[in-house]
Amino acid sequence: MTREEVRARIEEIGIIPAVRLYSAEDAMFAAEAVCEGAIPIVEVTMTVPGAVEVIRQLTRQHPGVLVGAGTLFHVEKARRCLDAGAAFLTMPGLDLEIVNFALGRGVVVLPGALTPTEVTTAWKAGCDFVKVFPCAANGGPSYIRALKGPFSEIPMVASGGVDQTNAMGFIRAGAAALGIGRDLIHQDAIKRRERGWIVELARRYTKMVAEARSIQKGSEV
Repeated sequence: MTREEVRARIEEIGIIPAVRLYSAEDAMFAAEAVCEGAIPIVEVTMTVPGAVEVIRQLTRQHPGVLVGAGTLFHVEKARRCLDAGAAFLTMPGLDLEIVNFALGRGVVVLPGALTPTEVTTAWKAGCDFVKVFPCAANGGPSYIRALKGPFSEIPMVASGGVDQTNAMGFIRAGAAALGIGRDLIHQDAIKRRERGWIVELARRYTKMVAEARSIQKGSEV
């Protein structure tokens, strides 16, 4: 997929599940369950043991899934992820070296940012989305709404503390997408291998995003 197609796909689905688990086997299980729940996007964080190989396996075994690499801190690791098939790169903070590397490779990149200055710097650098992180700990939906005032044209991904109580609020506040980790991929569901638990949550979050967007669109008319 081209950079434009990947960006459009992320905006369309509106959810980026973050797989942050303790083994490659757990990560594969979680990624496949999320996709079964109608979210064909997975962000494999570099905290997963063998994360690069997990990305490689996912892209080979599930070509219809958009696989990204998250929690990146070094360009070399980012390069390995892209070589393994990653379609987008994310990081918890604003690392312009990785941003420039991704842009040079024509790849979608979502740097983390929190302050207005960081949001401005990330957007001017040419990133595709700005991941506002950690969002829930810094005002939640009201913080996204405040940022969208002066930064109305910047697509923001709310990440950090997104759960079922605030997901719709983030979308209604103007977030283009949600980054969701443990509240979608519950540790107990992984331990018990309860695929249906994750599938149900994925479907529930997908419905929340759709409903929030519908409400938001209606309020703009």
